[in-house]
Amino acid sequence: MSSNKKLKIEKSLLNTLYLAEIICQHRLAWGMASSCFSNVDEYGFERPHDFDYETYEDFMSEYLKVLAKRAKKWSEIIGEGKSLQRNITIKRYVRKGIPGEHRGLVWLSVSGGEELKNVDSDLYQRLLQPPHNKQVADVIKTDLPRTFPDNIFFNNTENQQYQLYNILLAFAHQNKTVGYCQGLNYIAGLLLLVTKSEETAFWLLKILIEKILPDYYTPTMDGLLTDIDVLAELVKIKMPDIYQHVTNIGLPWAVITTKWFVCLFAEVLPIESIFKVPGSLPGSTIIKLRTKISRQRAEQKENKLGR
Repeated sequence: MSSNKKLKIEKSLLNTLYLAEIICQHRLAWGMASSCFSNVDEYGFERPHDFDYETYEDFMSEYLKVLAKRAKKWSEIIGEGKSLQRNITIKRYVRKGIPGEHRGLVWLSVSGGEELKNVDSDLYQRLLQPPHNKQVADVIKTDLPRTFPDNIFFNNTENQQYQLYNILLAFAHQNKTVGYCQGLNYIAGLLLLVTKSEETAFWLLKILIEKILPDYYTPTMDGLLTDIDVLAELVKIKMPDIYQHVTNIGLPWAVITTKWFVCLFAEVLPIESIFKVPGSLPGSTIIKLRTKISRQRAEQKENKLGR
């Protein structure tokens, strides 16, 4: 990308953000009853009935400046035309937040999905070719209307549901161990909303389920149970009162959290919070703790078999 083109993009972005801030300020100054923010967010989800638009506008009037600086930094990195490498700088930027327009590209690159795609770039298109397992296809079709029914993109357009169907069918066709199970529809739906690309969403789903979250959706669910143990351990360290309360009432952590994990928190966290969950980057404390607990679980299995 040329320096002149980059400069034009940055100026356009800053001007747009500045204009949005001025409009909001003028609407508030003139006492206009309606908010300059829609009752539907950028991803198509309706805002809650008790959403505080005034407070949100006050917050955004300052936060827009932060977003502009953040977008400029990401544009500089993306504009270099190189594949993003997982390093300390990228890790820090990811944790602070990825601008919406760059999320698909960044996720695909840092997750390893881009590298996987380059090995067999035609895979997705081949997987869409018949024949397909009718039973699997019928189950997916049944779940489509249940996927984010309050999202305007999924409940008002057949195209979005058709794309989601393609992603889930292709994944089930190439990964017969996992196939299709409930929870994947929410994950694929979120990926589609962000990337706006069937194929990119497919590769992200593939790398997520097969590499980053292994054994979440297999019969043993070892990966899922390991991460539930990780969460319990973190709660014990960070929020001992809550951990003790759950222990006292005898409620298994799996009962509380299984749905959170298999849906990737899609039904329990605000949409932006889901998208800001740090990527699974090497060296993170979570990965180290997960590895430790995974080893402990393996040792427990070996001990049981040795008896």
